[in-house]
Amino acid sequence: MFKLFEPNRIFSITSKAPKYVFIIFVIVLSIGLVEALFLSPEDYVQSHSVRIMYVHVPSAWISLGIFSLIALLSIGSFVFKNKNFSLIAKSLAPSGFIFNVIALVTGSIWGKPTWGTWWAWDARITSMLILALFYSMYILAWRIYDKKEQVIKITSIIAIVGVINVPIIKFSVDWWSTLHQNSSVNILSETSIHPSMLVPLLIMTAAFSLFSLLIFLMKYNTELIKIKNKGLDRL
Repeated sequence: MFKLFEPNRIFSITSKAPKYVFIIFVIVLSIGLVEALFLSPEDYVQSHSVRIMYVHVPSAWISLGIFSLIALLSIGSFVFKNKNFSLIAKSLAPSGFIFNVIALVTGSIWGKPTWGTWWAWDARITSMLILALFYSMYILAWRIYDKKEQVIKITSIIAIVGVINVPIIKFSVDWWSTLHQNSSVNILSETSIHPSMLVPLLIMTAAFSLFSLLIFLMKYNTELIKIKNKGLDRL
C-alpha cells in the first residue's frame, strides 16, 4: 500500500513550498499580532499580561499536536515498514521541541504576575517539562545512533511511550488540583472564552502552525538532500 518514495520526486515538490509558506506565514502573523496586541481586550483580572496567552497557548497546542503526529508516524513506520514515515517524524521533531520550550518559557513569564512565581511544580507544567525531555531524547537518539534500522526502532519506542504523556497534559487540570484553570477552548463542548479573544488566539495558532510547517519543510528538504548526496534513489 505504501511504497518507498523517490527522493528526487519528493524534493521537486517540497523544495518549492517554503517560500510560499513563508509569505502566508508573514501575512497571517501580521494579522494575528494586530488582533492580539491592539484589538483584543485586556483581562479584567490579569490586565495586559493576558496577551502572553496568544503565544503560550498556541505553542502548547502545536507541541502536543506534533508529538502526537510523531508517535502516529512511528507506529506507521513499524506497521508498514516505510522509512519515509520515520524521516517525516524526524523532521517534525525540531519544531515541536521549539514550541514546547516556548510554551514553558512563556508560561513561566505569565506565571509571575498571575501566580506570583516563575515556576511551580504544577501537574500541567511538570508534564509539559516531561514532554520536553521526551523531545530531547528523541532528537538526541537520531544524533547518537548511526545504524538506520536501530535508530528508527529506538526513536519509535521513545515516541510511542512519550505520547502517553499527551493526554496527561490535556486532562491534568481535571484530574488534579492545579494552578491552571480548566480549558476555555473546547471542541466537543461550549467554549467559554469570548470571541474577541478566541479569534486572535486561533489566528496566532494558524500563524505558528505555518511557522512549524516552514521549519519542517526546511529540515525535511535537508534530509532529502543528504539522501541524494549519498546517491540513493529511494529512502
